[in-house]
Amino acid sequence: MANQVEQGLTEDLFPLLQKERYVTIATVDYEKKTPNVNAISWVFALNMKTIRFAIDNRSRIIENIKANNGVVLTMIANGSTYSIAGDTKIIAEKMEGVPLKLALIEMAVNEVRDVMFYGAKLINEPIYDKTYDAEAAAKLDRQVMDAMKKV
Repeated sequence: MANQVEQGLTEDLFPLLQKERYVTIATVDYEKKTPNVNAISWVFALNMKTIRFAIDNRSRIIENIKANNGVVLTMIANGSTYSIAGDTKIIAEKMEGVPLKLALIEMAVNEVRDVMFYGAKLINEPIYDKTYDAEAAAKLDRQVMDAMKKV
């Protein structure tokens, strides 16, 4: 996909966003007007042009999106790094069926770019471990993912 701009997720990327995954989100800070980057994991692609994600509803990301709805998700996959740009809207300030105060955001994908620098391939994708009770983490993850699919 190098040097190509796609108008939506590709057949290779779509299945990777069917479960929780480490991505970063870049927004424009509503006060400073500078880039703001955060790591998130509750992401889910509804289709090739729509991605949903859940974040703490007290996060600065919410105010940033209210002021400027353009965001970029960065995903490391298939030996490369992808920039997924789009416009967002807040679907719910408090997700139903989830014990935490999470907001549900929906992103209309405008473009997908392979942004890996020339002549390189990533050999490992980011792997993370939950640092709290594994059973509680698995239950919460199921609740959040199910809620993202329903709304």
